[in-house]
Amino acid sequence: MVGHFLHAENSMFLIIDLQEKLMKKMKYSNMVYENTILFTNLCKLLDIPIAVTEQYPKGLGCTAAPIADELGLFQPLEKISFSACTEDILDELRKYNRRQILVAGSETHICVFQTVRDLLASGFEVYILSDAVCSRFKNNYKNGIRLMEREGAIITDTETAIYDLLKEAGTPEFKAMLPLIK
Repeated sequence: MVGHFLHAENSMFLIIDLQEKLMKKMKYSNMVYENTILFTNLCKLLDIPIAVTEQYPKGLGCTAAPIADELGLFQPLEKISFSACTEDILDELRKYNRRQILVAGSETHICVFQTVRDLLASGFEVYILSDAVCSRFKNNYKNGIRLMEREGAIITDTETAIYDLLKEAGTPEFKAMLPLIK
């Protein structure tokens, strides 16, 4: 079969560095929050694991309140490297035994790009939720998206990924998500 097909039992969601101080600088932070929260709701319905990274939280703060509130109790994976693919974090991601990673986060051209490049090199199939990633400047966002696509990431958006994972209408999961999507 040709193409990329998302499967809930083989997927996980990685939220990269959506932190208070960093997100205050992002023009599209509200859109990123909304789409990350929407996808988080789907993950809860479909039992898709969620991992969250924080870049130097002492300086950039914790995960932004809208995301942290939606997640409830969670243990962020702290890092100081731009890529989240440190050995410790990769070991944590591998524990889930899932090959497809959907990504939201900030900044598209720095931490998101470097993480995605390293995830691909580590054998993961990576999907970028293009409306759930951001950079301070539009040209940096576009560059990050181009670079990740060239590396082999699949560029999608939140709604496309949601419907791909839901597969069909009429299920209890579809009915639960429909009011959130409309």
